[in-house]
Amino acid sequence: MSEYIALDAHKRYSWMERLNRETGEVVCGRLNHAPGVIRDALAGAAPGTPVALEATANWYWIVEEIEQARLTPRLVHPRKAKLMMGLTNKTDRLDTHGMNRLQQSGTLPTVWIPPGPLRDLRELTRTRLVLVRQRTQLKNRLSAVLAKYGLAIAASDAFGRKAREQWELCAEQLPAQTRWVVGRLLAQVDRLSEEIRAFEKRLEELVEATPEMQWLMSLPGVGKILAATIALEAGDVSRFSNRMHFASYAGTTPRVKASGGRVRYGPLRVDVNHYLKWAFAEAANSVALNHTRRPERHVSQLYLRLRGRKGHPKAIGAVARHLAESAYELLRRRETYRDPVQKRVCTAGV
Repeated sequence: MSEYIALDAHKRYSWMERLNRETGEVVCGRLNHAPGVIRDALAGAAPGTPVALEATANWYWIVEEIEQARLTPRLVHPRKAKLMMGLTNKTDRLDTHGMNRLQQSGTLPTVWIPPGPLRDLRELTRTRLVLVRQRTQLKNRLSAVLAKYGLAIAASDAFGRKAREQWELCAEQLPAQTRWVVGRLLAQVDRLSEEIRAFEKRLEELVEATPEMQWLMSLPGVGKILAATIALEAGDVSRFSNRMHFASYAGTTPRVKASGGRVRYGPLRVDVNHYLKWAFAEAANSVALNHTRRPERHVSQLYLRLRGRKGHPKAIGAVARHLAESAYELLRRRETYRDPVQKRVCTAGV
């Protein structure tokens, strides 16, 4: 390996710097994005040369072209790299040179690059989440329209089949243009629901054929959709040193400030995998919703104990962390979830 290479990628172009290890000579320039342009620009580099690339929104195809050139892509954590470079100003030239300097010192903060097939499968769960959020926005808009005119749907599910008759009755009491808007929004909700069902059907087929997702479904509050999301976002759990590392990556651990003998716990971190964070939070909320039905479970007791002392939000956070750590252990050991309470009972019986 005779050089270090760094790329600062943007939407329409990338800035590349090549730093010679022996002479310190720097060659840099702009690459206008087009199919094959990154691969061709790297053609003269020795096989296996590392190429640093910030984890921006369009890194998929750039990584593929780096691999096609038989080089080693290194996906850089943008926030950590910026802190380590300590630059006051920010330009493409400074960013690429800073990444190469970090490569020289062996301190480049990198993140895991999921393999191509896994990146492809993630589009199912991530796009479904986008569609669900869009549907929720539309439902909130519809509820707000009714509230403006003092109307409401008297049903546990305001958008279920039984509630549709009520929507028609309410719509008749609205002004003409508002009534037309409500009809169009309801049609959009129906179309999104149909698309979401198509995604869920495809995910169910995937779950049935994947042992990892079957193990995850044994976790409290985790169904097929959440199991698929956790499995695809976690990838190979052996890349995490322990369960606490995985829980931190999943955004279920609070910030810690310890100074002068005092320890303070702040809000959950933001520089995490937001899809995993959402999945474990959804599972924790399901546990909270059903804790009276299954009071014997460890997660139900954990939720009740902390809710009484610290309130609902922190109790949800604690349950989410327990589920994240448990997910790591069962994926690492390749086994189903065993409730800690039942473990203690079995041990006492022995």
